[in-house]
Amino acid sequence: MSLKKAYLIVFIILLLDQILKIYIKTTYLLDEETYVFDWFRIHFIENEGMAWGVELPGDYGKLALTLFRILAVGGIAWWLNDAFKKKSSNYLIVAIALIMAGAIGNIIDSIFYGVIFNDSTHELATLFNDKPYGSWFHGKVVDMFYFPIWSGRLPQWLPIWGGNNFTFFNAIFNLADVAISVGVGMLIVFNKKIFKS
Repeated sequence: MSLKKAYLIVFIILLLDQILKIYIKTTYLLDEETYVFDWFRIHFIENEGMAWGVELPGDYGKLALTLFRILAVGGIAWWLNDAFKKKSSNYLIVAIALIMAGAIGNIIDSIFYGVIFNDSTHELATLFNDKPYGSWFHGKVVDMFYFPIWSGRLPQWLPIWGGNNFTFFNAIFNLADVAISVGVGMLIVFNKKIFKS
């Protein structure tokens, strides 16, 4: 696979990710939900950018996370170019491209969304609003895919969680997260083909 094709994969995923996020942000109120099926919903949430909405504490936590991600993307770009120079497996090149696209997709939200959108809590957000909700490098990541495949009360006999309500799978994520997960999954599943001597 050519390096140009790898970067085309990155570009297409980034474009689709941003189109979807902007559509969701400008047509859904925060926590608004559309049922596609009982087990699949479009549910608009925003988070500070870490998995499952985890936040780094302090005033500079979000900034540190965004700067770390930018450095990580630089490392991933170097890895992609190095893999191409070494004529590595196409599986590796595609996996790196997917991870890179996903990382950049969420970085875009973090860097720009705070200054180009207004708050989504009580009104629909508008693009390039004169009352932005945040500042540079402090934007929130838009998530929308929700797959609550099963929800119910766990049996009492289960240790720790017995008798509690439980939802499988309760994470809400976006296309960038899917790209990262698929890329990492490829590294695991095709490990022998990717890293053959």
